[in-house]
Amino acid sequence: MPKRVLTGRVVSDKMDKTITVLVERRIMHPLYKKFIRRSKKYAAHDEANVCVEGDLVRIEECAPISKRKTWIVTERNGSALAESQASV
Repeated sequence: MPKRVLTGRVVSDKMDKTITVLVERRIMHPLYKKFIRRSKKYAAHDEANVCVEGDLVRIEECAPISKRKTWIVTERNGSALAESQASV
C-alpha cells in the first residue's frame, strides 16, 4: 500500500524535532454545492529542525515515531523568510 503524501503550512515549530502542519482541503457541500474548506493539523517529524512557521512543506506517512507523530517531513517547498521579504 502506498504511503500518503500531504502538503500543508507549518503553524508551529516550538517543539524539538517536531512541527505542526495545517493541511487544508476543499470539499463540495452535499446540499448547497458550494466548495468549503476543511482543515486538519498533523504533527510531523523534522529531524534537522530546519522548518519555521509559515513554510510550505510536504509530509509523508511513516511508522509511528511517538504517540501523535506518524508523519515525516520529506520536502520544504517555500520559506517563510523569502515570502516576507518579497512583500516588503
